[in-house]
Order: sequence, then C-alpha cells, then structure tokens
Amino acid sequence: MHKYKRVLIQVGLFIATFFTTTLAGAEWTYGKSIYMKGYTWQDFASGLEFSIPFLLILTVHEFGHYFTAMYHRVRATLPYYIPFPPVPYLPSIGTMGAVIRIQDRVKSAKQHFDIGLAGPLAGFIVALVVIGYGFATLPPAETIFEIHPEYKEFGLNYADHVYTKEFLERDKEHPMADIQIGSNLVFKFFELFVSDKNRIPNAHEMMHYPFLFAGFIALFFTSMNLLPIGQLDGGHITYGLFGWRGHKLIATGFFTLLIFYSGLGLVQVSTPADTLLWMIPLTVGFYYLCFLAMRFEKRDSLMFAVVLFAVQFILNWIFPTLEGYSGWLFFAFVIARFVGVEHPRSEIEEPLDPTRIVLGWIMLIIFVICFSPAPLVIK
Repeated sequence: MHKYKRVLIQVGLFIATFFTTTLAGAEWTYGKSIYMKGYTWQDFASGLEFSIPFLLILTVHEFGHYFTAMYHRVRATLPYYIPFPPVPYLPSIGTMGAVIRIQDRVKSAKQHFDIGLAGPLAGFIVALVVIGYGFATLPPAETIFEIHPEYKEFGLNYADHVYTKEFLERDKEHPMADIQIGSNLVFKFFELFVSDKNRIPNAHEMMHYPFLFAGFIALFFTSMNLLPIGQLDGGHITYGLFGWRGHKLIATGFFTLLIFYSGLGLVQVSTPADTLLWMIPLTVGFYYLCFLAMRFEKRDSLMFAVVLFAVQFILNWIFPTLEGYSGWLFFAFVIARFVGVEHPRSEIEEPLDPTRIVLGWIMLIIFVICFSPAPLVIK
C-alpha cells in the first residue's frame, strides 16, 4: 500500500507541475496571466506549446537516471516533480525541476558515473530535437507585432527604440520590464546553420517562441546539473574521470570561480559609504558561508571570503563596467548548504573503460556548449 501511495503522490505532483508549467508558458509566451481578468481556458491552452516540450525534456532526463539505476540494480523511485505556481511579479517557469530518490547505496564510481551521465545526456538529445524544430519553423519576424502591437509603429527596426528606459516607462502606471534571455553555443549553432537569419528572434523576445524558450530553459538546467561540483551529475562524471582527489581539486576551483564570477560588480566602488558599511560585511559573510562547504577551517574560510571580495572590489575600481551574473549566487548557496562541494568516496573505485572515458569528455563538452553566463537578465 505504501508503494501505491507513493505513486499516487508522484502522479499528483506531475499533474500539478503540468498545470503550473502550462500557466507559466501562457504568461511568458503570450502575456496571459491567470491573475488577469478575463483569463480563459483558451489562454491556458496557449501555454501547452511550452509545457509539453519542456516537460518532455525534463522527464526524459529523469528517466535516463532511473533506467540506468535499474540497469545497475540500484533501487530508485520514479521522478518527483516539483511544481511552482506562478506568483505575481515573480518570474517563474512553473517548476523547480524533478528528482528521483536513490534507495540503495551506490557502491562503485562506475555506477555513480553511469547514473549521473545518463540523465543529462538523454535530456540533451531531446532538447536538440526541440530546439532544432523551433529554429526550423520560426514564424515571420512580423509575428512579434501580434504580441507587442506597440512595436508596429517602428517596423522591424523596433529593437532600436523599444528597449530604452523612456519607452519602457512611458506608461507610468504600468511600466514594462526589460527581460533578456541569454544565449549559448548550441543556440549559436542553430542560428548559423539551421534558421532563416531574417526570422531569428531578438534576445529580448525569445520567451515568445515557446519551443526555443523550452529548449533554452532545458539547456540551462542541463548546464547546472553538469557543474563539476559535489554530487551533481557533473560531479559524478568528474569523479569517475579523475578520481576523488582530482574531483576535489576541480570542484574546489570551479566553485570558487562560480562565486567569483557571480559576485563581480555586486558591490560597486561608487556605492555611497553608508551603503558600503552594510553591503561589505553582508557580502563577505555570504562568501564565508559558501566557503564553509569546502570544509576548510573557519579561519581559512573567512580569509578566502575576504581575499575574494578584495580582488572583486579592486577589479571594479580598475574596470567599473566589469560585471558578473549575481543570479548564480543563489545556486552557489544551494550547493554550499544542501549539495556540498566534495564527492564522497565510493566503496569500489575501479578505473573507467575507454568508452566511458570518451562519454565523460563528451559530457564536459556538452556542459560548455549549454552554459550561458547570464541566462536571464531583468531590468
């Protein structure tokens, strides 16, 4: 009975996630929010163009983990989807992802490697199909005027006019936000070799193209999972390729670089002194909490936090326009407090065979081509 109850919970979570991602898709793609008056089932159905391909990629990813665990006779649950209902004024894609629970101890580095690799590889393949279809079937560039009729007065040169502060705030009661979707090497490839160059959407309007938006978000999740840190999928792969010591060195360096890049420009030299008095200790304290995840002595963690902040502050003084992407700080904190930077040792640490080594390096390449330095910028 316990097993059937768990399955009912999993099915219920999937249905809820399907509902919330469809709501989010309608809002992102067509500006149809459930909190608006006159919201209809037709408005809701418009979000299916986003939710179906996105959940397909997410589901294939999780079942890649699941079936590989079954292959190694490691018991695992079916995926638990995590719905996230749209909230007014808070960007949401309707979910925080999905996870499977490994119920047996994973004994060997090879098992860690295979289970960690299978999910992002399977999801990446499906994402390529979704993105390829999206770029191959782009509508005419004028389609954007159906969503933003206010752009029509500028013609197809609207980008030179509509992303200015003056245009965004001309309606004082309902100013518009400037949202820009990032890019990655996968998108660059499809833009160059698959799509009609005259139909490629502006980065500020990418969310209105549901297949492209779903594919981009899927690649973003893939790159996060493939970070070579802790027990993320990329951590399992790095552990298999380089062993415990190699993983520790790579994970420590990469985690430090992630925090360094994320915090660049967060505290500006030009900031008023009274603001610096609380921003500096707050930022250093945040770094300190993150560095504790690397299991240094508290004194060493504090030293690293102070040195890192000092280097960032000096760089901002020399290069005032140099900025990172502060959105990664939240993810760094999640890793630090809930995932960890190190990978636990496996009972069996046999070397990988040549095929697995090649696959491991392919996955590291996939991480690079999926990664977007600034995936979502909102001004």
